[in-house]
Amino acid sequence: MSLPHAILTALLEKPSSGLELTRRFDKSIGYFWSATHQQIYRELGKLEREGAIRALERQQATRGQKKEYEVLPAGRAELARWTAASQDPKPLRDTLLLRLRAAAVVGTDGIEADLRRHLTLHRRQLAEYEEIEKRDFPPGRDAVEDRLRHVVLRAGIDLETFWTQWLERTLEELGRPDA
Repeated sequence: MSLPHAILTALLEKPSSGLELTRRFDKSIGYFWSATHQQIYRELGKLEREGAIRALERQQATRGQKKEYEVLPAGRAELARWTAASQDPKPLRDTLLLRLRAAAVVGTDGIEADLRRHLTLHRRQLAEYEEIEKRDFPPGRDAVEDRLRHVVLRAGIDLETFWTQWLERTLEELGRPDA
């Protein structure tokens, strides 16, 4: 149910075409809620049929021009309802953790290399988030909207910090000689 809400959020921030939404998902919302090009277009169609969004009128129609969508009052109301609703945390489901548990039973062949690969990926993502923070959240940006966007980014930074530290400790633990 959250993809339509992610799309409504993005469209309220800036009316966009499906292609623009896909690009924006790749650069912002996609860091914490990913969607494929096809999923976004499918949801745009559903949201339009439900009366939550509409395609903007074009002054001059040109062939191949992308539809740009905006949120209607019903879409804004749905997003406000969803934002205010209570939701329980989702249980953690991570394949790497399950694979480590399985390695305890069948052996650790190949697992260390993949842990190192994960560590590299998490370090890279952490560096990217920290760069975004420096660029987009300089001191003095104190509007509530900016603070909310910043706390979402901080969640990403904190999660990547957790994963890098956890992976470093896990690799140390795997490298320890058996007692």
